[in-house]
Amino acid sequence: MSKRTILVVDDDIDLVEIIRVTLEHAGYEVIDAQTGARGLDLARERSPDMIILDVMMGEVDEGFQVAYQLRQGDDTRDIPIVMLTAVADQTGFKFDPDKDSDFLPVNEFLEKPISPRQLLDVVRKNLPTTI
Repeated sequence: MSKRTILVVDDDIDLVEIIRVTLEHAGYEVIDAQTGARGLDLARERSPDMIILDVMMGEVDEGFQVAYQLRQGDDTRDIPIVMLTAVADQTGFKFDPDKDSDFLPVNEFLEKPISPRQLLDVVRKNLPTTI
């Protein structure tokens, strides 16, 4: 059985490395991009099993834009997306997938910082164990 691939799209190199170490230690392959445009390209080229996506990169809402574009693509619409942000803590935004999926088409919305245990729990919840 081949490793499941997770694409991490975030401009915070240190956070990407923490996520990489956590996920690789758990047996996942990790690929990364520091911009939304590169993340879209990698999603289309590599068809990852999951995408972990930051909200704020070059643009304040870049992650939202990427999520919408991923959901529009025939080859990317079903890839689980976990969105990470530090913005919700400052704005009081709370994501409810049942109510907010039209506004924000992601599977999970998590606050930074995220613990390795929480990250793995969310990945396992949204990524079936069988291929």
